[in-house]
Amino acid sequence: MATATASGPIRLTGIGALLRHRVAAKLLLLAVAAAVLVPIANARWASGAWPDALTVDLTSPLGRASDWIIDNRDSHWLFTHFLGHVSNAIVISVRAVYLVLLAGGWAGVVAGAALVAWRVAGVRLAALTAVSFGVCGLLGMWVPTMQTLALMVVAVLASVVLGMLMGLAAGLSDRVFRILRPVLDTMQVLPAFSYLLPVALIFGVGVPAAVLATVVYAAPPMARLTALGLRGADSGVLEAVTSLGTTARQRLFSARLPLARKELLLGLNQTIMMALSMAVIASMIGGAGLGDRVYQALGTVDVGAALAAGIPIVLLAVVLDRVTGAAGERLGAQAEEDTSPLRGWRGWSMAAAVTLAVALAARFAGRLEWPTSWTVDIVEPVNTAKDWMVDHLYTGVPVVGGTADWAAHFTTWVLDPVRDGLQDLPWWSVLLVVAALAWTIGTWQTALTAVLAMAGIGVLGVWDKSLDTLAQVLAAVAVTVVLGFAIGIATARSTRLERLLRPVLDVFQTMPQFVYLIPVVALFGIGRAPAVAAAVVYALPAVIRITTQGLRQVDGAAMEASRSLGATSWQQLRQVQLPLARPALLLALNQAVVLVLAVVVIGALVGGGALGYDVVFGIAQGDLATGMVGGVAIVCLGLMLDRVTQPTTRRDHGAGPTKGA
Repeated sequence: MATATASGPIRLTGIGALLRHRVAAKLLLLAVAAAVLVPIANARWASGAWPDALTVDLTSPLGRASDWIIDNRDSHWLFTHFLGHVSNAIVISVRAVYLVLLAGGWAGVVAGAALVAWRVAGVRLAALTAVSFGVCGLLGMWVPTMQTLALMVVAVLASVVLGMLMGLAAGLSDRVFRILRPVLDTMQVLPAFSYLLPVALIFGVGVPAAVLATVVYAAPPMARLTALGLRGADSGVLEAVTSLGTTARQRLFSARLPLARKELLLGLNQTIMMALSMAVIASMIGGAGLGDRVYQALGTVDVGAALAAGIPIVLLAVVLDRVTGAAGERLGAQAEEDTSPLRGWRGWSMAAAVTLAVALAARFAGRLEWPTSWTVDIVEPVNTAKDWMVDHLYTGVPVVGGTADWAAHFTTWVLDPVRDGLQDLPWWSVLLVVAALAWTIGTWQTALTAVLAMAGIGVLGVWDKSLDTLAQVLAAVAVTVVLGFAIGIATARSTRLERLLRPVLDVFQTMPQFVYLIPVVALFGIGRAPAVAAAVVYALPAVIRITTQGLRQVDGAAMEASRSLGATSWQQLRQVQLPLARPALLLALNQAVVLVLAVVVIGALVGGGALGYDVVFGIAQGDLATGMVGGVAIVCLGLMLDRVTQPTTRRDHGAGPTKGA
């Protein structure tokens, strides 16, 4: 009912006022639709778990596809005239890089890597690079490190080329961007284990399969950040360049790409990180090097051997992360500030000459291989330390109890109730909750995508397993977000704490999941709790870093205004920083979901079960149907969680800017 007052316009009351609130209007419309549709669905299909009548069995078609690939891999023209050439090109490229590294000897590789770091990042990072490569040799991992480096060079180059091509297309065309977005989502969310099986079926077990699996996993960040840089280019600069009569190609090379160079370098950085994170997983289908050493150590539960091979992977990741990051910071300013006689091509020429001289000297001296007398054995000390931790922390700790007790309590009080609660809900109520959450923070298209993704899980026939996985993901995300936000707030307010935590976060973020899976099992046993613990360890660094960056990028003027009004530090955090950093915090939540899902399959190796077990079982048994169905269900789960954790706004096409009175 509408009422009028003498001092103001007519105001809506009751239902009218409720409908003015957009969220309330959405929920009311959804309730009306549910009141109509739920009785119909309930009458046709019973409540409870997803009805069998709405499932599709993909076992037969996927089994036939697997048999066809195996039968025709050596004779069909697609393999002999196309995929075979791709495989040969990858083998030749990796072997060529590996032979170059071996020909340079350990001294030439160390000198070359240090000089490249010096040219792009300075003396300090050059020293870090030399020390890092030296540690790889000291651990007795020089040859596996060179094998991994050769594979990573080829995989990263292929990922960068593929990612830039997709990013250019998406950055220059809205239509292509809309088409590529779900493709990139699928590539990034699909567990690496899921496409290991089809890649291995097509290319066989070996280096080509390992490289291509790495490319599929590592290319999306390059594509996304390239598109972001091109679409976010300064419109004023582009208008100025256009007014000069330039062509589209000239605008791309003279304006768009230079303006997006920092995003391009960040994309390169992220591609390198994700490629290195695939080193161990790729070893399951023939990727040699450090990953193979870690995987073998996992099979024998040898923490020391796994750590000895895992440390070089971390060092490679840290060096490449620091060098590419420093290159991005120095880009642009270097041309104005660098006045040394070795700037530009002169410096690169000198670096190449020194590297060649060192490599030749090592060859003539017969010192190409790392000296065996310069190695340090850390396997026994690490295993001794692990045994001590298991003996003293697993059970019997006074007051707080042992880690086994913590795992049991977490499973009993958190994981079991959440899983049972989700599985006891009627299937249609789960879809309604997903629709309500997605529509509340987004558009109807967002809600429809989320609902269809969740319904796709039911159609695949893995409803209960997916809800079990969802319970583990929700628990891991909750723990990760609480710890990540708390630590991120602390590091944002203390530069010293951030410096102290940075190497720790680097280690956690770059250490292969397989390496810390062993101590997690040793401390927490087998089950879903250690799987959640592994996911938290993997996702926590990204949440801390995004939270810290978001809080530090809050407008300084707003902070100064709050201080001038006498706000306390706590009030500034609660009323200024957190509200203004809301996009970054939501991004941190979204990344927590994505990264936790990435560990779901690996968690199945330690008793996580559910969808992850299906994927692992499919790989172990060569069962394409079971492995792919589990992987696709995880993608659907990730797509749904992405849509309910990332707000989207409706774009009003054709609406011009409004002016105030």
